[in-house]
Amino acid sequence: MQLALTAVEARVLGALVEKEITTPEYYPLSLNALVNACNQKSNRDPLMQLEENDVRKALHDLEQQALVRSIAESRATKFEHRLQDAFNFYRPEIAVLCELLLRGPQTPGELRTRASRMHPFEDLESVHSALGRLSKREPPLVALLPRQPGTKEARYAHLMADSPAESKAAEAVATGGPALAESEADALRAELASLRNELRRLEEQFAVFRKQFE
Repeated sequence: MQLALTAVEARVLGALVEKEITTPEYYPLSLNALVNACNQKSNRDPLMQLEENDVRKALHDLEQQALVRSIAESRATKFEHRLQDAFNFYRPEIAVLCELLLRGPQTPGELRTRASRMHPFEDLESVHSALGRLSKREPPLVALLPRQPGTKEARYAHLMADSPAESKAAEAVATGGPALAESEADALRAELASLRNELRRLEEQFAVFRKQFE
């Protein structure tokens, strides 16, 4: 199934997945508990300050996509996610996807550290294995982003959002989009031209400096 979640829907879904795994004794979540989970300061990027109405609307839209289910209890209605019903994930996969939903694009090393509270990854290879399975879904759920200038490791992003630019870029990579490759080539050509100009300027300055000692 092709998903197109808003940022709020992604946060709500990620929070439900996280709390099911880390605090099962308090799961499913009431609306108030879910709002607090979405707005908590730890394990979130970016930080959000959602109101009940924001979360309620996201829950309604997620229910329409069969990704969330409401449970009527005596004191309050509670909510649970249905990602497992939709995708039948292995535990490493859902832990990795949850972190991507809650924090956005991350390196495999970051994912190993941060997702360990939901699943103990023995090594980086186990993280890469989970990412590989998620990227081979039909349609793919994650993809590798182009490496940013000055960084050693590339990051992975989920493909479940409908708007973030990084998710769009990741989707283009996952589907072999030529537009992204062409834009990358243009950026590299511009960077190369800039470096050549800088080198030429430095050579001219060095020539002037050298003449002072001739």
